[in-house]
Amino acid sequence: MSGTATSNVPAPPALSDDRIAWLALALTPQLGPRRIVRAVESCGSARNILELGLTDLEALHFPVESTRFIADGQAIAAAHQEIEQLAKTAGQFLTFADEAYPEKLREIFDPPAVLWIRGEAHLLSLPSIAVVGTRHPTPYGTGMAEMLSRDLAQRGLVILSGMARGIDTAAHKGALAAKRPTLAVWGTGIDVIYPKENKSLSEQIVAGGGAIVSEYPLGVYPAPQNFPRRNRILSGMSVGVLVIEAGEYSGTRVTARCALEQNRDVYAVPGNVTTKNAWGPNTLIKQGAKLTATWEDVWEELPTQVRLRLESEHGLASNERGTASLFTEEPLPATEAAVMAVLRRDETLQLDEIMEKLESELTSAEVFTALFELELAGRVRQLPGKNYVKSF
Repeated sequence: MSGTATSNVPAPPALSDDRIAWLALALTPQLGPRRIVRAVESCGSARNILELGLTDLEALHFPVESTRFIADGQAIAAAHQEIEQLAKTAGQFLTFADEAYPEKLREIFDPPAVLWIRGEAHLLSLPSIAVVGTRHPTPYGTGMAEMLSRDLAQRGLVILSGMARGIDTAAHKGALAAKRPTLAVWGTGIDVIYPKENKSLSEQIVAGGGAIVSEYPLGVYPAPQNFPRRNRILSGMSVGVLVIEAGEYSGTRVTARCALEQNRDVYAVPGNVTTKNAWGPNTLIKQGAKLTATWEDVWEELPTQVRLRLESEHGLASNERGTASLFTEEPLPATEAAVMAVLRRDETLQLDEIMEKLESELTSAEVFTALFELELAGRVRQLPGKNYVKSF
């Protein structure tokens, strides 16, 4: 899989009366996805529902506001207007009845009736893993999210996250660093970027052959209730959920709970027990989640058919899992090794602190030079305020 669209990517499903009817139902007030899917199954098609009279619509146990919206023709008018707006945003939509609708998402209790998509819709059906966590990660958490996402993406798994601040953003960046497509599932319309500082990231995701996905219509702005609902899609489309740093009351717990309810695997990166963000993953590990330190820990737990498919498609050697090491480092010059010895992956050190720790071994000039060389080599990252941390 390359980072750009290829000529054999399926075209979006053609518009039909039934597809438009699905969209009309999804835009109808007070109709949830489960009610819509059950009503379509009862009536034979979405189009049949739009042709019902007020009494028959009430017999489907639709709310009064919903029945009037459909019977008055407002639903079909809203659908046509939505299609016009979608064309202006280069977006598309998939209905539950479309062949391209992701099969894994059909398995959950309340799959979205319609998905709005900007980018490559075929990615939704490829093997993926959801990477989630706190919006306020430590450098350790950010580094682990980027590293694991990069390494798993390189091996063919699509990285799925919510493009929130923190771990989500790091996960998408890790996939992009591997030059692989990534999927962002939003709690807003696909034309409403949230958070706004991730505008550039959203453009990189689409340009890199990835996609933005939402169950919300165009123009829907962020609301607190949207994001817990969004989380069931993250877990539902994936083969598993990887948790990296999450507090006791984090929304990440919702995603992990959804994953368990949907019979998806849960992976968790252990954290420093003295930090609040370690509570989520450490508790999940105690409850049976797979302790994850490297991509191999995820790989060996994948369903056999998924793992064999990825190894075949991406030419992975069958013994690669046993030989890779994510923490192996080449020998360093003595000054650089001394600096690396005092730095950590899970905690920043300010420049003055580094020099103080090394004052008996190195001059300030040697410390400056070593840090410069380590940054160039990608072994060390400089954060604001002249704070330094080991890279992953």
